[in-house]
Amino acid sequence: MARSIIAVIASYLAMFVLAFIAFTCAYLIVGSDVAFLPGIYEASTTWIGIAFVINIVVAIIGGFVCALIAEKGSAPLALAILAVVLGLVVAIADMNKGKKNAGMVRTANTPSMEAVQKAYWPVWVPFTFPLTSAIGILIGGKLKRRD
Repeated sequence: MARSIIAVIASYLAMFVLAFIAFTCAYLIVGSDVAFLPGIYEASTTWIGIAFVINIVVAIIGGFVCALIAEKGSAPLALAILAVVLGLVVAIADMNKGKKNAGMVRTANTPSMEAVQKAYWPVWVPFTFPLTSAIGILIGGKLKRRD
């Protein structure tokens, strides 16, 4: 039981770090003009696609790591449930952020810290991330069990 709890916590933290690194690198590669719609802080369709790819890859890795640490049991399922619950909390916060920042005008070459503070998604996007995370986690957990 303790091993499963450690697996879930360690995997969630690993996913957080991996997502942070991946999003930072992706933003540095594509830049603000690709990440945002022209003149505003709303994420572009291209950035939404990049985010979904990052999300699913990070989730698969997280599920694999969780199953690797736990060795057996349903730790990846617990991680998937945690990702859905926390993801929905974040989605609600993102929805409020979108309402607050919708009227802001964006200048060219937005620094990454400013982008993090002011960026927002179309309303539906943050609510899909918890589901794709859960699916990716379960896939990653199954990959480990095949070994």
